Amino acid sequence: MLCRLGGRWLRPLPALQLRARDPPLAPVPTSGAKRPTLSVWAVAPVSAVHANGWYEALAASSPVRVAEEVLLGVQATTGLPWWGSILLSTVALRGAVTLPLAAYQHYILAKVENLQPEIKAIARHLNQEVVVRANQLGWSERVARLTYLKNMKRLISELYVRDNCHPFKATVLVWIQLPMWIFMSFALRNLSTGAAHSEAGFSVQEQLATGGILWFPDLTAPDSTWILPISVGVINLLIVEISALQKIGISRLQTYVTYFVRAMSVLMIPVAATVPSSIVLYWLCSSFMGLSQNLLLRSPGFRQLCRIPSTKSDSETPYKDIFAAFNTKFISRK
Repeated sequence: MLCRLGGRWLRPLPALQLRARDPPLAPVPTSGAKRPTLSVWAVAPVSAVHANGWYEALAASSPVRVAEEVLLGVQATTGLPWWGSILLSTVALRGAVTLPLAAYQHYILAKVENLQPEIKAIARHLNQEVVVRANQLGWSERVARLTYLKNMKRLISELYVRDNCHPFKATVLVWIQLPMWIFMSFALRNLSTGAAHSEAGFSVQEQLATGGILWFPDLTAPDSTWILPISVGVINLLIVEISALQKIGISRLQTYVTYFVRAMSVLMIPVAATVPSSIVLYWLCSSFMGLSQNLLLRSPGFRQLCRIPSTKSDSETPYKDIFAAFNTKFISRK
């Protein structure tokens, strides 16, 4: 088809098309020792993950960039090798952010626990009042039950407001800790694969390739020995079991949640075996800090220091009790 341009008729250039007979591009030869295979999410550049818009957006998000700068700043300031910088960053973040939030969580839960006797007394009194009113007004069983539940919910809410201890406040730790864990993991992934949003991205990748220690000298490659992945799974399982041992009279929902977390702890092992060792090292340090934090917050002295109210379930010998319960459940059981 002709087109007119400046008084002249021109024939447009034909569109370029790939032909079946054209040979494919030859693969670029690689050199060096063969390295363990990384999972797709751990090696694909951010610009190449077009199919996963959420992944591209998350990996390039501002919080991930901030996490990258934190890691780079710690390494540049301390001059530590990368394994030491990752360890120090994890300890600092867990100590400065999650430990205070965990203490606040225990503070709220302790106040809620101390309200239970008062809640039970209110429940008994309200039940008697509803029974009397139901007999006077001829309420059906359904109307009486709904009236009881509605008023009980209102009275419990008033108690939470009075003591400023609504249970939802105890979930603040999860809403802060989980995003921080994700952002740090993506930041280490970007640094380990050269996809970091920093001008020094590739030089950092080279530093990470020699910034490991012991059996994992290359932090950009997976741990082929599986020592780090298995350690992550074992520590996470310890956290789950210690928490489960301290719970008495748990509900069916809590039982299901415990089983789910156990399964996730086991599934984390093969996942950790496919990602760069830098990420797994962070996961291991974070889990170890979580375990230490869990045990520390059971200390009567530390709880008193954090002004956590004493409760009926508190123990003067928490570590001895944990060991005894663990021994009874897993060792002495026939």
